[in-house]
Amino acid sequence: MTTPRTAEVSRDTAETRITVRVNLDGSGQGRFATGIGFFDHMLDQIARHGLVDLDIQAQGDLHIDGHHTVEDVGITLGQAVYQAVGSKQGIRRYGHAYVPLDEALSRVVIDFSGRPGLVMNVPFKSGMIGTFDSQLAHEFFQGFANHAFVTLHIDNLRGENAHHQCETVFKAFARALRMALELDPRSAGAVPSTKGSL
Repeated sequence: MTTPRTAEVSRDTAETRITVRVNLDGSGQGRFATGIGFFDHMLDQIARHGLVDLDIQAQGDLHIDGHHTVEDVGITLGQAVYQAVGSKQGIRRYGHAYVPLDEALSRVVIDFSGRPGLVMNVPFKSGMIGTFDSQLAHEFFQGFANHAFVTLHIDNLRGENAHHQCETVFKAFARALRMALELDPRSAGAVPSTKGSL
């Protein structure tokens, strides 16, 4: 594909100011500044293991908590990926991955269906991971699914350490995303749907 699959999206509200730049055909380079260290670490997993280049800069009302920042980063990243993927011609569309980390194991399945939906079953063993509220993982993926127009199933199959649980989820998401966005040499640029569009 000769057209670059890149996008830049900014979101400016009374709660957050966010800019996301994405290159879906990158090499896994990342630059992150959200004010939440663990969240930056998780975003880096998406870049590194998804082989996408990501630059995410966020200023949010962290004096309240991290909710608005994490949710709005998910929304803005979803918008950027949606723009970058374009017509979806030639992509594999579906992606899945299992990722372990010590005792933890997670599975993520994604479909660039054009229909937003999230099913997430991750029984975190701790409410906080550093300064990151583990409940916000759901808010991030909900925002992403709604605005990238993807169907996303996320399951933590086992795990006792919340850091490990969360990291396997983000890594599996990255690998599933990478698979779904890969160009299929057998599809000859066709949209992977019997409807002809997604």
